[in-house]
This record gives sequence, structure tokens and C-alpha cells, in this order.
Amino acid sequence: MSPDTLLILLVAAERVAELLVARRNAAWSRRRGAREYGRGHYPVMVLLHTGLLAGCLIETHAAGRPFLPLLGWPMLALVLASQALRWWCVHTLGPRWNTRVIVVPGLPLVGAGPYRLMNHPNYLAVVVEGVALPLVHSAWITATGFTLANLFLLGVRLRCESLALRAAPAAAVCST
Repeated sequence: MSPDTLLILLVAAERVAELLVARRNAAWSRRRGAREYGRGHYPVMVLLHTGLLAGCLIETHAAGRPFLPLLGWPMLALVLASQALRWWCVHTLGPRWNTRVIVVPGLPLVGAGPYRLMNHPNYLAVVVEGVALPLVHSAWITATGFTLANLFLLGVRLRCESLALRAAPAAAVCST
């Protein structure tokens, strides 16, 4: 197995772990009377993130994209940093973290961990990973396509979270 394929498989395994944690956390939230927002955009988000991984593999192999050490090593470092930031978010939010927009009534916003530094640290991780992961092996078309589509989707997602907060001002948004 090539190193680029192994990297994408490892990221895919991480995504599966995220979905398992999210499913468990969604059940926790629902037991506390949570409401989910933005169900319509969630399948698009799953498709986009699956497309990122597929695009990395397809472009790298079909277009013969090389590993360029001056680009690839820094991009790999950014991929690892984005994973660390993502799991810091997961750890900080605990059972409130989710890949969906879920509001648990009465819970305050989280202001610890990376959330004391910015409102949406996991979205920073997603943006950095979306650029860096494809560029580890020079897949610039995938990096560009994912980034543009993701910027649009993040706009939808942020509007959804804002609506969720306005609908339940004393609650915390439990999403990435």
C-alpha cells in the first residue's frame, strides 16, 4: 500500500471514530431534550467530506501527483495539527460534541479549551485539513474544489447554528 493511500485510510478511520462518538453524543443530547437543526445540509456535508477523501486518492493516482517534500511535509504537519485541534474540541465539549447541530436546552455555551480562543475552532480544523490533506501529495484540484465547496457549506452551517442559538438562547450549540 502506498503512503498516500495509507494516509487517506487513516483519516477515513478517524472519520468513522468521529461518527461513532457523534452517534453516542446525539443519544446523550436527545435524552436531555435536545433539538436538532440543519438536517437538510448534513447529507451534503457527509458527501463533501467523503468526496475530499476520494478526491485525494483519485487525483493522486490518476494524475500521478508526486510527493514534493517541500510541500508535502509541511502539509502533513498541518493535517496532524488539524486532527489535534479537532480532538481537542471533541474532548472539551465531551458528550455535547457532535457532527450535527444539536441544542440541549439550558446548557451554557462552552468557554473552555479552544473555545476560549475562538467560537468555531473545529471549523478552523476542517478548513486547514481540507487544504492540507490533498496537498500532501500535490492534489491541488481536490484542495481547491473542496475548499470552495466547503466555504459555501460552512456559510450554511454557521447560519444554521446562529438560528439554533436564537431559538434557544439559554442553550449551547453542540456541534463541531
